[in-house]
Amino acid sequence: MSLRRIGPTEVRERGRSLVYFAGCDYFGLSTHPKVLSAARSALDSGGLSVGASRCTTGNHPSYAKLERKLADFFSVPEVVLTSTGYLSNFAVAAALRGRFTHALIDQYSHGSLQDAVQLLGIPIHHFGHRDVGAAVRFAKMAGPEARLTLLTDGMFAHDGAAAPLAEYRAALPARTWLWVDDAHSAGVLGANGRGTVELAGLDRGRVVQTGTLSKAFGSYGGFILAPHGVLAAVISQSSAFVGSTPLPPSLVAGALAAVSLLGQYPEWRAQLLDHAEQVRVALGADGWRVHRGPSPVISVVPPNPAVARQICQRLRRAGIHPPFIKYPGGPSDGYFRLAISRLHTPLQLKNLVAAFRKDGLP
Repeated sequence: MSLRRIGPTEVRERGRSLVYFAGCDYFGLSTHPKVLSAARSALDSGGLSVGASRCTTGNHPSYAKLERKLADFFSVPEVVLTSTGYLSNFAVAAALRGRFTHALIDQYSHGSLQDAVQLLGIPIHHFGHRDVGAAVRFAKMAGPEARLTLLTDGMFAHDGAAAPLAEYRAALPARTWLWVDDAHSAGVLGANGRGTVELAGLDRGRVVQTGTLSKAFGSYGGFILAPHGVLAAVISQSSAFVGSTPLPPSLVAGALAAVSLLGQYPEWRAQLLDHAEQVRVALGADGWRVHRGPSPVISVVPPNPAVARQICQRLRRAGIHPPFIKYPGGPSDGYFRLAISRLHTPLQLKNLVAAFRKDGLP
């Protein structure tokens, strides 16, 4: 299946335009005129690539500018920019190698965390999804001298559930580090859009927060928020940072415009989450089991393939692309992952909910 984006909430499939409730472009910034204009201008003036590592001759001035812009957005002293969100976790792993004796990781954590934790070269315990008690039991088994890090997604992409970060912090030994991949909640959750670390009310001591510019910010690239010593180690010790070509300047320019817009219009987050809550409440009232909580992602699991097929047919009749997927860690028969956008219209939301009404389903 091949899809082509033709607008902030529409795609074209086999010549037909369909409303899109998938992906992760929660604010439609990937098609925002100011973001596109900034990227085009930088492409014309700076070309496609800097063609070298930031540690040699490829350190374009726009990288430091974006790092400063992100630091201001997240209200932290400094940020390190990486080529991709996936790469951010590898860069952190190289910086933290030798610091810990044991790692705890939520079994449903993103593949980038699952891969990166292997680089630490220490015993790894996969605990039950969002299970604070299981994490605590393993911490006790590791012993009082253990130096622990707990790895988790901030907001899980398959259903929008947030990790219980405050509970982990309260229940685990005080010197435990939290390593949070906040790809889906950075820019979305928290009073100022700073992600699940802000949502949980945590201070940033012993916290590493990684993220991506490819979702809420509508651009491309990754970033790392962490104490100075960790960021300094990323820059000096991580081959994932030192040995990679950084982002094209055009994408940096687009990201700069996107971060500025999210900072300028904080009401966008409220609009986004209000749209998602409308859908969540309507689906719950109709009897679907949906995760409660602030998130633009809603998971609907059909009871059997026959129901899934009928809902897909209803969606297509309503002019909606069926966001039915099979994803690692999700239900084996597949499920509907609904990604709500700030730019979805009331009619689009109404038609989406109508397609899931249980009346007439087998």
